[in-house]
Order: sequence, then structure tokens, then C-alpha cells
Amino acid sequence: MSMTITPYLHFKDNCEEAFKFYEKALGGKILMVNRFKEAPPPPPGAAGNEGCGDPSTSVDMSAMGEKIMHIRLQAGNAYIMGSDTPPMFQHSGKIEGCSIALGFESAEEGEKVFKALSERATTITMPYGETFWAKGFGMLDDEFGVSWMVNGGEKLAP
Repeated sequence: MSMTITPYLHFKDNCEEAFKFYEKALGGKILMVNRFKEAPPPPPGAAGNEGCGDPSTSVDMSAMGEKIMHIRLQAGNAYIMGSDTPPMFQHSGKIEGCSIALGFESAEEGEKVFKALSERATTITMPYGETFWAKGFGMLDDEFGVSWMVNGGEKLAP
């Protein structure tokens, strides 16, 4: 079986800003951007598509026009995807209960990315440094509500 796991991040009105920052910090490339204004209305009678351009819905989606419905970033051989949260869903502005874990072959590569992500950190939970499992590891929360864990230079068991 072949499988990939791709984080899908939801933002409170700042998805595009976050992904432009991640593109730079991770040395990646944004491959796809779809805006809410580009979404066609759902077919008549379709269930579960409320707010995707359907004028009969009770949710006013007009404010979402330029906001991101879907974005995909490639960094190395991994992807991160995301969107802005429509008004019918609650969003605290912080992604809770998980972290995006990045792994690098060398401590130097990890430190470079950790420093780049740190430029917009609200909290550095653990400064980048050596641990018993890695030559470099650090944790931070960024201003977009995403928690990051950066590993570099894994230590092999004896």
C-alpha cells in the first residue's frame, strides 16, 4: 500500500499570507491557489455544498470572494494544503492539538528552517538545540496559529 499524509490547515482570514511566508521559510513553491469567488454554484438539490457560491444559501459568502478556498504548497517531497475558514464554521485563529513536524538530514538544514519560521513566531516553546534523539530540535508557534516541530540530524541508536 502506498499512502501520503498531508496536513490541511484552516485559517481565520490569513491563509494566503501564511502560505506566502511558508513558501519562503520552507524553500517551497505554491502549486495551486483557488479562491472562493472561483467556485461554481452546486448543482440543484446537492446536499453539503452550502456556501460554495449557491445564492440560495442563508450564509453570505460574498465576503469570502478573494479568500482562499484551497491552496497547496510543495516543500521538498512533502505538501501542505490549506484554506480560509468560511463564516459558517467557528475558528479560534489557532490550530490546536497537533504540530507540523519537519525532519531534515542535517542539524544545519533544520536550524536554517527553524530560524526562518522563528521570524514570525509568537512563542518559541523549545529553542533549536541538541537533544538525546537529534542533533537539532526546536518547537515554536507562529503568528498564524500553527505549531511547528523541527528535527535535524537524527541520532541513530547504538
